[in-house]
Amino acid sequence: MEFLREIEEFYDFKAEVFCAEGVPVGDKAAYDAKYGADLWKEDIEQYDKVCKVEPFQRGLKECGTDCMINGRTRWQGFERAWIDQFENAPIGGGLAKCNPIAYWTLEDTFDYIAKYKVPAHPLHAKGYPSIGDAKDTIPIPEDGSTRFVDFKFEGDKTPWLDYASERKGRFVGLANKDGSTKTECGIHVAGAEKTFDRDLWEEGSVKDIASTDAALEIKNSGKPAVIAVYAPWCQFCQGMEEEYAKFADEAGID
Repeated sequence: MEFLREIEEFYDFKAEVFCAEGVPVGDKAAYDAKYGADLWKEDIEQYDKVCKVEPFQRGLKECGTDCMINGRTRWQGFERAWIDQFENAPIGGGLAKCNPIAYWTLEDTFDYIAKYKVPAHPLHAKGYPSIGDAKDTIPIPEDGSTRFVDFKFEGDKTPWLDYASERKGRFVGLANKDGSTKTECGIHVAGAEKTFDRDLWEEGSVKDIASTDAALEIKNSGKPAVIAVYAPWCQFCQGMEEEYAKFADEAGID
């Protein structure tokens, strides 16, 4: 937050900050009390949803966002190797994206910072080429011997500047539920921008069905049940929320 204040002062603007729902900005104790300090260990996908995806979506909606400008580049790895400088909003709803440095290398970025004296994140001076969560971000190399201090590199800059090396210190020790190595927090995955509202019915009689197998289990149980497919960005789905929740409370079925 100190660096954010520095950026606000340097560029003369005021940032809108969105945190996990119900948690005051910067109040870790409040977050731990509501969501649990170990949520990221217990359910990394739920952690991403609570801390990143839902606040991101809520911010888009509250700020009336049509286009997101971000710093993704093709140099960051194969997951992003396809991106262009501009991505049109998907047909049927979504967010346009502007990636102005899509074709830059990381060295291009630091050259620009040095040439124009752009404020750099203070953790670059401590060996971090890319800044993620404190819990799973490490310096590269781990001894912190590569640094960017006072607009110039100290130590061997190769570990930072090789292709796809920028984010090697991110998501360390984390894996997705399918066992694959974690490389994204959820904000930049396909469709993340579509769900402008958080998932509904976190309380009450309506239950979330997370998979086809779970739906088939309900179907084959022989118990009365009503299953609906809900798209949070669909105006018709939004229009039936109140009545559907009321029906679930009164019907007494699954």
